[in-house]
Amino acid sequence: MKILGLALVAYAALVAGCAMMQRSLMYFPDANLPPPAPGFAAVSYRTADGLTLTSWYRPAEKGFPTLVYFQGNGGNISQRIYKTRPLYEAGHGLLLTGYRGYGGNPGSPTEDGLYHDARGAMDYLAGLGLPPERLVMLGESLGTGVAVRMATEFSVRAVILEAPYTSTVDVGQAAYFFLPVGLLMKDRFPSIELIAKIQAPLLLIHGEADRIIPTRFGRLLYQAARQPKEAHFIPGAGHNDLFEHGLTEIELDFLARLPD
Repeated sequence: MKILGLALVAYAALVAGCAMMQRSLMYFPDANLPPPAPGFAAVSYRTADGLTLTSWYRPAEKGFPTLVYFQGNGGNISQRIYKTRPLYEAGHGLLLTGYRGYGGNPGSPTEDGLYHDARGAMDYLAGLGLPPERLVMLGESLGTGVAVRMATEFSVRAVILEAPYTSTVDVGQAAYFFLPVGLLMKDRFPSIELIAKIQAPLLLIHGEADRIIPTRFGRLLYQAARQPKEAHFIPGAGHNDLFEHGLTEIELDFLARLPD
């Protein structure tokens, strides 16, 4: 009984520690943002809760939509230049959306905070006179939850999701099966509850060898989405190497087939 009691105390301490540290286990920002990449400008705008954020923006060539890019949970927007280059070199506009706490931006990331950041980005583009039918949401990993939420609040031309999930609770529970994640998690990003509300064409891309967000979550999310939709589950691709398995070729083909 004494051993059992000690084990229970240790487990309770583990649960309490994970609960207190959960956001540091979820968000991995890089605060060091270099000067904008060639062709991009650093732009700033205010969020509804009073933060001034910096993002990188490159206008679209005539006739092309602008992609609103929501990054994953690590690094900052500068580290997405390599994988988005084929998109903007083809003529598409791009707003690499800066999150709070990332790339030198003030604040600390939370689910509600990232939604505020995304709304600020959308309002900025609206202020430039870009109509909704010229905007495409593009979410990567954690950012797919932001993209899904924004696509239920704003009319857009299309939505692209790279390595998405049903909810961060599901991903967390799969990774930490020994913890009551559903009871502890604050930032839940419940895409599975929202995806059917999206009325724009949807493209979902997921690596079959993804060990961070298992493909089963992408498949469940795809099943819950309404038409028109298409999915590419790429054999041999993991979580961070979709670009090496034809990611942007798939996206460019999808964008080229969007109805006017």
